[in-house]
This record gives sequence, structure tokens and C-alpha cells, in this order.
Amino acid sequence: MQFLTFIGFTVLVAVISYLKTRNTEESSSDGYFLGGRSLTAGVIAGSLLLTNLSTEQIVGLNGSSYQSGLSVMVWETLAAIAMVVTALFLLPRYLKGGLTTVPGFLAERFDITTKTLTSVLFLSGYVVVLLPVILYSGSLAISGMFDVPELLGVTHTQSIWICVWGIGIIGSIYAVFGGLKAVAVSDSINAIGLLVGGILIPIFGLMMIGDGNLFDGLHILTTENPDKFQSMGGPTDPVPFYTIFTGMMLVQLFYWGTNQQIIQRALGAKDLKEGQKGLLLASFIKILGPIIVVLPGIIAYHIFQGNLESADSAYPMLVKKVLPSAWVGFFAAVLFGAILSSFNSVLNSSVTLFGIDVYKQHINKDADEKTVVKYGKTFGIILAIAAMFIAPLIANAGSLFDYLQEINGIYSIPIFSIIIVGYLTKRVPAIAAKIGLVSGCLLYIISQFFLQPYFINKALESARASGITDKAALVLAEAEAYPHFLDVMAILFALNVAIMLIIGKIKPRKEPFVQEYTKQVDITPWKYTKQVGITICVIVIGVYIYFA
Repeated sequence: MQFLTFIGFTVLVAVISYLKTRNTEESSSDGYFLGGRSLTAGVIAGSLLLTNLSTEQIVGLNGSSYQSGLSVMVWETLAAIAMVVTALFLLPRYLKGGLTTVPGFLAERFDITTKTLTSVLFLSGYVVVLLPVILYSGSLAISGMFDVPELLGVTHTQSIWICVWGIGIIGSIYAVFGGLKAVAVSDSINAIGLLVGGILIPIFGLMMIGDGNLFDGLHILTTENPDKFQSMGGPTDPVPFYTIFTGMMLVQLFYWGTNQQIIQRALGAKDLKEGQKGLLLASFIKILGPIIVVLPGIIAYHIFQGNLESADSAYPMLVKKVLPSAWVGFFAAVLFGAILSSFNSVLNSSVTLFGIDVYKQHINKDADEKTVVKYGKTFGIILAIAAMFIAPLIANAGSLFDYLQEINGIYSIPIFSIIIVGYLTKRVPAIAAKIGLVSGCLLYIISQFFLQPYFINKALESARASGITDKAALVLAEAEAYPHFLDVMAILFALNVAIMLIIGKIKPRKEPFVQEYTKQVDITPWKYTKQVGITICVIVIGVYIYFA
């Protein structure tokens, strides 16, 4: 029965996506990569949310809240403010320039080499980190929910390989052969299912705690675990409160404002009004995100008394414990849709970056749009296969969510800094952007993979030599030994910007940069953008004050 529900819902989504997209012109770049620049607010919002909300987020963030409580909600709530900034500041500039990819702006502002370096950085991060993490975490969830090892009589490792290749092949078909519109339409349907299913898990969990009464369950949870309901993280938490004012906002702005896999949805808007409404609708729903990706982790901590072997198993174990068996097939299908969404969204963005910024630019400059799309698809298939081989090998990467956030810093801060300098200055030259990209990547790698382990090991050795054996004291010594990775990001961002501005003073561009309006879409802003944006920011601040 569970399998029939799972197959039925998955096939329904595929059929609706096909019917909705069969008439879209996909032999052109705009048609394939941007859904013919026809996406409306609802589709953009749904696609943004589901692209972001996948198993590495649901499983990983609930694992973090199981350990540290409500303070990790910053990954969700601060995203709302970042989307407001994107809607007000970045999106109007993107659509004015008629951009298909974010690196496309860098070609106009700086030069072709800067654009290519940025595209290659994005692609490297996608294939080595993001795609494999999505596939692995998704396979972990599906394998656990259906107990694939017992079902097929295979080992745990073999079940992961089977699920990775199953998800990878189906996701590739959506992304490579359907284009952005197929991805976006399937996302929107799955987003509804994920919101319904995601909200039901904490409801069932609270009802279990309160013997059938939801509000009794909430009262018991908050009164018996007051330390888990503090919005401001301490020094040993995954996200100390002060990091909101250092690197956290930079990470959020990069992710929601400049990351190709995310912003591509808004670039496909039929006009600026729809793009802004889509971003703001998504940002409002994002404030409710902790109900799905933070609260279940705290519920799991209460139900299992903090005795689970792994924090990342908190969410799958809670689902197994509280969800009625009749719902398991539906929820697994929705979760499968979320996994596919993140996978095929990253893959579609990779195809876009390669086709436009690498193939057309450097391999075949005379290629017509049909050829660019064709070779972009071929690259997408190769990328997907590579990710499917890498995914099962990251089983020992530790906490998936923390691993993903830290590794992303290698390319996120250098790229974000050159985009911001590109838009806010007119005379900083191309050489400054190239130096900014290279120095940003190298300094972050040196900091996190050489200096950090050295200082932490030294601090732990010193603490143990002083007779400290208490686990909490050792964790505090480790936290104080080296700056948090978000602080490192903020320092390197400021350093990168300073380097570029100094180069701009010493060797400025001969002509100031002026962005031209391509008139591909109407860039009249939505008249309520500022009012709605301010309201969303006030709500976020209110949530923090309430739980402080």
C-alpha cells in the first residue's frame, strides 16, 4: 500500500509537469534555461522553496536542533531578510541586463575570463559537494523509510548505491530533458505536498507527547526543555548569535541573491513584478520554515530522551515513530520530490552555466542556440553520472549540513564579493575581480583546512595536559581556539573587497561601467515591494525577541 501511494503520487507529478510544459519552446536558450521567461509569482515561490528545502536541509537542520535547539533556526529566518534584499536590490539589476546566468553579468562588468572562472567555481562546487550531498542524504532517507536493505535483501551500503542511482537517473531526466519549466512546475506541486507533510510530522509528534492533545504536547515540550527554546546561540552552538552580524548574512545573501541554482527561478520571471512577488511570497513562507526543519528535531530530543546514536537520525526516527503507516507512502513520495527538486535544480543550473558560459564562449563561439542546448544537456548527463559515483563515498563526512555550509565557503564568499563590488562601483577593473576570486578561495582553504585543525589540536592538547576531561569544557576549548567559519567568511569578505577597491584606486577602468537595459522583460517594480519587505523584516526581528 505504501509503495502504491508512493508510485501514484510520483507519477501524478510527472504527468502534470509534462502536460504543463509540452508546448514550451526549448530549442532556444531562454526557452530551455529560463522557461521562456514566463514564470509567475506562485511558480517562482514554490520552486524557490522546494529547491532549497531538501533532505540535507530537513534531516541536517533537524539533527542540529536535536543537539542545539532553536538557535539553528537562523538558517531559515534570516533567509527571509536575504530574499527581501534580493527582491529590492539585485533582481531589478539582473532583469534590466536580461541575464540568463549570474556570471553573465561579470562578463559585461569585468571580462570574459572573470565570467568563466566564476562558472567553473560554481560547477566545481556543484559536482564535488552539492550534488553528491543531495543524492546521499536523499538515499539515506528513502532507504530508511522503506527499509530497502530488508526489502531487497541487500546491505546498507548497497541500498545507498541503488537509491543514489535511482534518484540520479530520474532527476536527470527531469532536469536535462525537461528544462527549467519542467523543474519549476514539478517543484510547485511537490512544495504543496512537502508543506502539508512537513507540518504533519511535528503535529503528530506533539500529539504523541500530549496524549492526543496538540497544545498539551507543546506545553510539555516547552516547559520540560526550556534550554532548547532559546533563539540566541551560545559560543559552543553551531551558530553563535553574534555570527548573524558577521558571516551569516553574507552566506544568506550569496545563497538567495547570487547562487545560480536559486536565482535562476527569479531570472525566469515574466516581468520584475512577478519576480519580486515570487521572492517575497517565498520569504514570508520561509519564516514558518522552523516548524518543518527545526521543531521536529526538538520533539525527537524529548521523545527519545536525547539517546539517539546520531543526531542526523533524529528526523527519520521521528517520522517512523509518529507518522501513521497509511501516510508513509505519501510522505516518502513528497520527500522524493524534494530530493529530485534539489538535484535537478542544481543540475539544470549546471547545464545552463556550461552551455552558455563555457561551451558557447570558449568551445564553439559560432554555435546556434539549439547546439548550445544540445551540448549543455550532454554535459548535464556526464555531471550527473560523476555525482552518482561520488555520492556514496561521502558516508563518513560527519554532519552533512555543517559540512555543506563550511565547504560552500570556498566559492561563495569570493563570488559574492566580486558581484557586490561589480554592482556598487563603476571603475574597479577586471584584474581586481580575478585577484579577488583567486585570493578569496586560497585564503579560505588555508584558513579552514590548515590553520583551523592546527590551532584546535593545539588547544585540545593543552586542555588535556591541564587535566581537563569534561566533554563540555573540551568543546568550549575547541570553540575558543579558532574563529567560527562564519567569522572567517566575514573577515575574508572585507579583505577581498578592500583588495579590489585598492586595485581600483591604483589602476581604475578607463571608462566607468554603465548597465544597459536590454528590454527583454518589463522592469516596472511591484508597488508594494518595500512595504511588504519591511513587514517581513519586522516579523523576523519579532520572532527573535519573543524567543530571546
